[in-house]
Amino acid sequence: MNVELKGKVAIVTGGTKGIGAAIARKFIACGAKVMACGNEPDEVDSSGNLRTSIFNVASDAEMKRLVEETRDAFGGVDILVNSAGIQRYGTVVDTPEETWDEVLSVNLKGVFLASKYAIPEIAKRGGGAVINIASVQAFASQRNVAAYTASKGAIVALTRAMALDHADQNIRVNVICPASVDTPMLRWAADKWKGHKTAEETLGLWGSAHPVGRLGRPDEIAAAAAFLAADLCPFMTGADLKIDGGVLSKLAILLPE
Repeated sequence: MNVELKGKVAIVTGGTKGIGAAIARKFIACGAKVMACGNEPDEVDSSGNLRTSIFNVASDAEMKRLVEETRDAFGGVDILVNSAGIQRYGTVVDTPEETWDEVLSVNLKGVFLASKYAIPEIAKRGGGAVINIASVQAFASQRNVAAYTASKGAIVALTRAMALDHADQNIRVNVICPASVDTPMLRWAADKWKGHKTAEETLGLWGSAHPVGRLGRPDEIAAAAAFLAADLCPFMTGADLKIDGGVLSKLAILLPE
């Protein structure tokens, strides 16, 4: 499929590593100009069509400035990808309040604030796309991830609300829900939970839990984001796109051999 984004301007939060960085690279390859932001030193080199900066997605002032800087640098905004996210572990009993607030601020409030300032700019250009990155854990949860699961479920619900609210502005809002994707965040989790195994062995075990038998790749998520960003299916809004290696199709209850 030939995805054409020439002349489009995109903001990608969480765009300096992992899934966000893969999306930024894909958009550039499709002809877009991209402002990628993260909260750590840049891991994507800036070029003529790509600028990277450090922004805190949980800050109203910084998200306003992000959109303004993108508009000033590239002339407007057509696409917003909300990919910034963090993972923390704990039940509702043992999760500290400050950890709960941290996860919801980055994962959910970040979507709200970036969208709050980007959507009016997208509307000025006659419409465009907002793509939120959630997780299969919006639909089925692991244990011990109360804050993370809550944030991802809320992103799916927020996507529906945004799709309804901005359909008359020709703005399509959809959400991608990946399963386990080989990113720095997943590797951090594998190292944390490896026990007596190596991190690589743990990643392999997690990959084997997916019916396709492996972890997802960031470029596979990026391909879906490029499809949603382009005008290939203008009738598609408010949708949740599960890219999960079949994991949500599988019941834990197995028939006997």
